[in-house]
Amino acid sequence: MNSLEASIRNTTSKGQLNSLRKNEQVPAIIYGGKEENQKISLSKKQVQFLIDQENFLSKIITINIDGKQINVLPRDVNYDPISDNPIHIDFLRIVKGAKVIIEIPVKFINNEKSPGLKRGGVLNIVRRSVELKCPSETIPDELVVDLDGLEIGTSIKISSIKLPEDVNPTIQGRDFVIATVAAPTVFKEPEKPAEAEGAEGVEGVEGAEGAEAKPAEGDEKAADDKKGKEEPKKEEKASSDKK
Repeated sequence: MNSLEASIRNTTSKGQLNSLRKNEQVPAIIYGGKEENQKISLSKKQVQFLIDQENFLSKIITINIDGKQINVLPRDVNYDPISDNPIHIDFLRIVKGAKVIIEIPVKFINNEKSPGLKRGGVLNIVRRSVELKCPSETIPDELVVDLDGLEIGTSIKISSIKLPEDVNPTIQGRDFVIATVAAPTVFKEPEKPAEAEGAEGVEGVEGAEGAEAKPAEGDEKAADDKKGKEEPKKEEKASSDKK
């Protein structure tokens, strides 16, 4: 379990808080339960080390104050807008039997063992974290999704994740989706051979230039036959006019 060394602070002004920060200390407060809120200060170096680890806001931390240990849950971290250093932290005191609502990150394992992903499928992540209601003493570090054996078209729902006892999602009444193994969205067309592209180009130019189209051999013969049939009719009409 992660731990931090802390000191009681009696700061009452903004100037005193700034003085703490200049001395590489981070002001913090512990609240919750039946006890009064407790103002403390922490080593900036220790705090930054824990923040740099994954899932800082979902891990129970033990704070040591003058030999007394208090289990807490980080609930909020304020950062300096310029330096991005932590300047204040809120901790929730862990009380046995109490329940907390917390977002737990989702971790996906065995990507290489998914036949769907091997065939070019895509892991479409719908939720990277899930909000849970759970006893403060049994908060899971992460929710694990095993992709072993999953094919394209598979939907991974919250019911497929094994949750600890008495731990439930805050969304009730539906089996919501965490992720899907989707089909590839982009297909690459095979490249055309250079000769085929050249032939298409020539054919297109002839049509575009308006070159006179030559009738096919069958069409030429049909045209001659038609012409032959029409000529006698003209002669017959002329002979009739003479009469």
